Amino acid sequence: MQTTAVPRGPLVGRENEIRLLDELTGAARSGRGGALVLRGEPGIGKSALLDHARRAASGSRVILASGSEFERELPFAALHQLCLPLLGYLTDLPLRHSDALRTAFGLTTGTPDLFRIGLATLEMLASAARERPLLCVVDDAHWLDTASSKALNFVCRRVSAEPVAMLFALRTPASGHLGELPVHDIGGLSDTDARTLLTAQSHLMIDEQVLDRLIAEARGNPLALLELPRSGGYDPPDTGSVPARIERGFQARLADLPDEVRLLLTVASADPTGDPTLLWPAARLLHIDVPTASVAAATTGLIEFSTRIRFCHPLARSAVYRAAKVGERYTAHRVLAEVTNSTADPDRRAWHRAQATAGPDDDVAAELARSASRAQARGGVVAAAAFLERAGELSQDATERIQRTLEAARARLGAGDPERAAALLSTVNSAALDEYQHAYADLLRGQVAFQSHHDHCGPTFMIRAGQRLAELDPDRSRRCFLDAIEMSLLVGRASGVMEMVLTAARSSASTPRPPDILDLLTLLKEKGHRVAVPLIRKALDGPDSASWTAHPALALMLAGETWDPHLHAAIVEWLMKTGRESGSPPLLRLGLAQTGTYSMFIGDLGSAMAAIAEEEAIADAIGGPPLSYHRIQLASMRGHRKEALELFESCMVAATANGSGLLVANIHWAAAVLHNGLADYPAALTAARQAVAADDLYLASFSLPELVEAAVRCGETDAAVSALESLTERTEASGTATGLGVAAYARALVTGSEEQYRNAVEYLEQSPLLPYRARAHLLYGQWLRREGRRRDCRPHLRTAHGLLSGAGLTAFAQRAADELRATGERPRSRSPHTYDQLTMQEVHITRLVAAGATSNEVAARLFISPRTVDAHLRNIFRKLGVTSRRQLRDQPDLGT
Repeated sequence: MQTTAVPRGPLVGRENEIRLLDELTGAARSGRGGALVLRGEPGIGKSALLDHARRAASGSRVILASGSEFERELPFAALHQLCLPLLGYLTDLPLRHSDALRTAFGLTTGTPDLFRIGLATLEMLASAARERPLLCVVDDAHWLDTASSKALNFVCRRVSAEPVAMLFALRTPASGHLGELPVHDIGGLSDTDARTLLTAQSHLMIDEQVLDRLIAEARGNPLALLELPRSGGYDPPDTGSVPARIERGFQARLADLPDEVRLLLTVASADPTGDPTLLWPAARLLHIDVPTASVAAATTGLIEFSTRIRFCHPLARSAVYRAAKVGERYTAHRVLAEVTNSTADPDRRAWHRAQATAGPDDDVAAELARSASRAQARGGVVAAAAFLERAGELSQDATERIQRTLEAARARLGAGDPERAAALLSTVNSAALDEYQHAYADLLRGQVAFQSHHDHCGPTFMIRAGQRLAELDPDRSRRCFLDAIEMSLLVGRASGVMEMVLTAARSSASTPRPPDILDLLTLLKEKGHRVAVPLIRKALDGPDSASWTAHPALALMLAGETWDPHLHAAIVEWLMKTGRESGSPPLLRLGLAQTGTYSMFIGDLGSAMAAIAEEEAIADAIGGPPLSYHRIQLASMRGHRKEALELFESCMVAATANGSGLLVANIHWAAAVLHNGLADYPAALTAARQAVAADDLYLASFSLPELVEAAVRCGETDAAVSALESLTERTEASGTATGLGVAAYARALVTGSEEQYRNAVEYLEQSPLLPYRARAHLLYGQWLRREGRRRDCRPHLRTAHGLLSGAGLTAFAQRAADELRATGERPRSRSPHTYDQLTMQEVHITRLVAAGATSNEVAARLFISPRTVDAHLRNIFRKLGVTSRRQLRDQPDLGT
């Protein structure tokens, strides 16, 4: 049977796919970017469709990349491959962005700003597309390295304003970071189309009955239809899957080849770059007759030798590699390592050396460890984990092997892969660990458990780590206990953890030392707020207050527990400053979320919405879900019933599924605020009781005034009195004007004391928390009206209505308006809030532009392209009825 390649012609049975591809490339030529993922089983025709798109993209520049099974752990390998033809445009980018890409691609040393890589890629593609439309084609996307996959996913979601088309092909089943992009699943050809494809191969003469069987067995897979008939169709039945049969068909072409031709093909299959400057020197090291062997290899139809070496299909490459003997694979990787430049490409050289090594080799292990350090510095956490994992396997020294395996587990955790981290930890021989390593392993197991929502053993492991270190390193032991609390807060699973940690810390204390925050938390639980809160405030706000920076989430909760908004503001300011300077996603996201919370508490909803929009942009940039609690809190204060209840419901489903008790408590508190604002007091009472019962730091305290108001309105006197007692203990211990003012109006609600209403108003005039200040006036005005003192009540109700409506707290403002109307006064209507007409992202853009930011600066902050910013601005101008950036500065209530 001849092996002549079938001439390239029209694609049979792919009219729908061709239409989608033509629409994608046509839209890019019109300036509207987009992305499409072609998904299907091996051999179904994905690569043929990519080739069609390349040929049909008339007038467009085409750049190519391909995922590689052997490079999945090398950070930004595929992104570098795609962007290589465009590196000349680096000079068009802002320096910070071009530096991030140069570092990511190994062109310079340093640590890239991980937030900027996706945006820098988008800007570089946009720069190239300004000359002519751009088509980016990525084959074998199921093998993309994680860093490239995240960056490309980021680009695809923001490319709509650019003349750039992004086209991917990946196998099913496949997982990765492209799941949010538009996907088209490619099915098999119909029997009619399959027959057309087979009979179009005029060089094949197949019996009609055999033809029917081939069509049935191929199940519409085009590659199977082209490969299976090569023996004339008279092979015995094969019960394997179609891809496996195709791969065996490719392997059959190797059977009669000379050894050196097979070896050349093996070396080519082991090199994921397809770089002839590596293959030919490697072949010569093996004394292969390159001219003769390459001709013989090409005649198989499996491979094409050109400026880039390409196999006819990914399955062909896999087939060649798998058909080689183990020793031949080792040999292939050995020579590839020898010809790879140790200075220009040390990591790929180290990886080839590792693949060429059968047994322990400390030299190779050390080289892999160095590669791990470089990968970590470049943001390649997955690569670092893979290098360390293999380094551990190759380490002869038991101590080095254990330490590298533990570090690999830590890197897997950093890459968001707790399952693999757990698997690595299970390989560690506990009997060989010293006490420090035992503690480190327990810490890692605890972090694995916290990240795995089905595993509730996280606190147990981290507490055990602290207990192991109690005698060896008391300070580090205490940090382990605090780390357990901090992590439980960060992942929203703090309920019950505090008690476990404090019990363990108390029993592990040994040598005398000054009291720390663990001691004060224990004092809070055992002696109550009157004893503990003054000491906690002193610890957080005293000369040694910088100690909280290691555990900012805990510090924030304690600031709320002590009713100290000024301390809360200081912690938020530190988080934002440190997060922006360091580029740390967790710190910056926590800072933005808390900025949203604090802004909401001071009645600056424009700032809250802007912070939420930026946090969501960062979450999207790193491929994670946005935080929820600040959005919940904002919705409760705004008081839009339908919108808020829908958000609460969706967040409750997610919180229940993930075991996030802290988020559940947040939802209950937010529901209590919402329903009190809407005067739905029975619903508020139910929610407030649930929030208080959770007994979480901060949330329980702030839920108590909601419980008092709802209980009084529902006639639940005992519940109101009990809640007031608890609130009084907490706020008197703190001594802040905010706490004392809130407690005063709660006491006035229960007792009907006018003096307490006056105290509340006076105290809260000193507080930055506008909603509580306004509510004090509202409650006092309500009480005065019910006492028949119409003239006295109006000033308080006007003040309440002005503050609440001015801040956009709709439900509470409506309560104040209703009270004013009941006095015979018509409340002043206010113009709609600017932010009510805009999305949260548009609010943020408006605020930044009004403050003087350029489109490029806004784009950098929100991880979108400047053209996308300009498109948003056109919508903003239309909604607000303005025509220039200057006019945005005059827009009210944006908190600029």
